[in-house]
Amino acid sequence: MVENQDDYSRTFRGAALAARLRRLSERLDRDGTRAYLAHGVQFEQRWYGLLRQLISNGPMSVGEIAAALQISHASVSEARRSLENAGIIASVTSSEDGRRKTLSLTSAGIELCGRLSALWETFNAAAQELNDEAGDVVGLLDRLDDALASRSMYDRIMDRVAPVND
Repeated sequence: MVENQDDYSRTFRGAALAARLRRLSERLDRDGTRAYLAHGVQFEQRWYGLLRQLISNGPMSVGEIAAALQISHASVSEARRSLENAGIIASVTSSEDGRRKTLSLTSAGIELCGRLSALWETFNAAAQELNDEAGDVVGLLDRLDDALASRSMYDRIMDRVAPVND
């Protein structure tokens, strides 16, 4: 393991947990983007989860995708807008509820997903290799996720500080 005293995230260990996770996420996304570009594809890594849901389940609402991925409605909406602008998905506003949009793949989206399926299998294999090399970090992330579900970071912080009086 390479240790750099100037590396804030490593120096502060658990105290820099969020910074470390953000950095690793950015690094993985950056490498993913480079791999797509090397295959001649303009593709944003944040699109993958949304597309996987549509491939697996067919048309879905933004809320259903957010619930399935356990991410914010706002994150899915932002990805939806960029996917629509790229012509990969289309959305139809519900006649019963004007706030609800049902998303589906366009013909260009279906073609793109078919073209990317082999590359996605390679991504998955590389991710599994990395996880194995790192000693099952996904298992540790599951434990972190469960710990946060049990008691949020907010609650952990608030238990340690006095409330601010207005």
